[in-house]
Amino acid sequence: MHSLKNNVKIVPFVLIISFLNLLLFHFPFYKFVFYNIDYKSFNGIALIISLILLMLLVNSFVFFLVFFLSRFVGKFLLVLFFMINALAVYFINTYNVIIDESMIGNVLNTKYSEASSFFSVKLILYLLLAVIPGIYIIRVKIVNVTVKKFLVITSLSLLSILTLVFANASSWLWIDKNSKILGGLAMPWSYTVNISLFYIHKYKKSEKEILLPNFTIKDNLKSVVVLVIGESARSQNFSLYGYQKNTNPLLSKTHNVFHFNANSDATYTTGGIKSILEHTNSDKLYEILPNYLYRNNVAVVWRTTNWGEPPVHVKNYQNRDVLMPICKGDGCNYDEVLLAGLKEQILESKKNKILIVLHTSTSHGPSYSKKYPPQFETFKPVCNSVELGNCSQTELINAYDNTIIYTDYILNNIIENLKQLKEYKSTMMFVSDHGESLGEKNLYMHGLPISIAPKEQYEIPFIVWLSDNSSKQLKPHKTLSQNHVFHSVLNFLNIESPIYKEEMNIFK
Repeated sequence: MHSLKNNVKIVPFVLIISFLNLLLFHFPFYKFVFYNIDYKSFNGIALIISLILLMLLVNSFVFFLVFFLSRFVGKFLLVLFFMINALAVYFINTYNVIIDESMIGNVLNTKYSEASSFFSVKLILYLLLAVIPGIYIIRVKIVNVTVKKFLVITSLSLLSILTLVFANASSWLWIDKNSKILGGLAMPWSYTVNISLFYIHKYKKSEKEILLPNFTIKDNLKSVVVLVIGESARSQNFSLYGYQKNTNPLLSKTHNVFHFNANSDATYTTGGIKSILEHTNSDKLYEILPNYLYRNNVAVVWRTTNWGEPPVHVKNYQNRDVLMPICKGDGCNYDEVLLAGLKEQILESKKNKILIVLHTSTSHGPSYSKKYPPQFETFKPVCNSVELGNCSQTELINAYDNTIIYTDYILNNIIENLKQLKEYKSTMMFVSDHGESLGEKNLYMHGLPISIAPKEQYEIPFIVWLSDNSSKQLKPHKTLSQNHVFHSVLNFLNIESPIYKEEMNIFK
């Protein structure tokens, strides 16, 4: 260990650290490059060599700047980078995710209860990758350079980087096409850049939401809409959509249940819910459906076992902690808690128009087998590991399919409750925030950019039930969007609004 205390000049030090960073944390980056170019051609070989040199030079250049300004800050940041790099590469290798802005949003919106489900021995082993370089970084004594030498080195570094960039001008189109993936696999820039982008965009979204024009309620008939927002439910595993395994044993026998093909606007929770609750697909923060209805004198109840929604401004916002005291039975540890006292809450309302939103978490990975009560384990064997790649695809799909059976049970339970409210015209809509990958193309869970995401991550169920007394029929839509929810709820509650679009309404 004595050699670690030797003085090391700043330039060799940043080159060594950049090389270690490249060696330990860039296998996924170069694996993607190898799979997506002709690595046997001259251009392919030149691009690979250029990307290796570019990675070394850019990282060395940035590390050099930081260490020149402050060796203490430099050491702190580098140790932190190596630790986060190890975590990021673990998730990339285990779940085939990309650390882009939407994935950063998922990470920052993840609660401890969800994050702890990812813990494994393999994760500890990955973190050990960062320990030895970390010890070296902390203990080594770095000899700085003069200002004159600093200016010479930075100028030469920038010149070398620009030369490499322009030497690969013929590959710019390929790099631009794959920039999101390449950027999401380059350490530490995947998360440092995307965390900055996430907070810049979040700051923009924290601006006051754009209020929608007031509406008029056209009748006094008692009407209730129960909107169930699904979590990670993909339509291809619902037997209603032709799946060979019977994952909808109850809904398939229920009268007045209809289903539509639908696509989500995003592959992550925050983006998907925003689209479900807004009147149009936009980057702007418009007033969302529950806030809009509540502000205009409609009774609104929001119940959730999940998170990631836009700001909800309603009096009756009820999470699991609020609902547990009124819930009875083993199902209270699962999404059934959302149904506790629901019928009674509707009957107690002093208003004739009611919207209930139930935000579930039933099919969220990786611990699918822990999302439903034991009696719903219809398909066996199931995957019980958080390292989904360690399970066979059969085990993984069985566990996931059991979450769909449990979803079927919950939706049927809601319908049975609504059937008992004879004086109410009622409907239930079930729409998922996004889909889920279950090992297809070696991809798991969700969160890939929508432009490159496989259909498993965006083809979602859109299921509607109507009460016999609702006097409503459904239009023969082929494929719906999440934005259809907003306008269909307005139509069902007989609300007249300047922003209502008839073409986005599912009811005749």
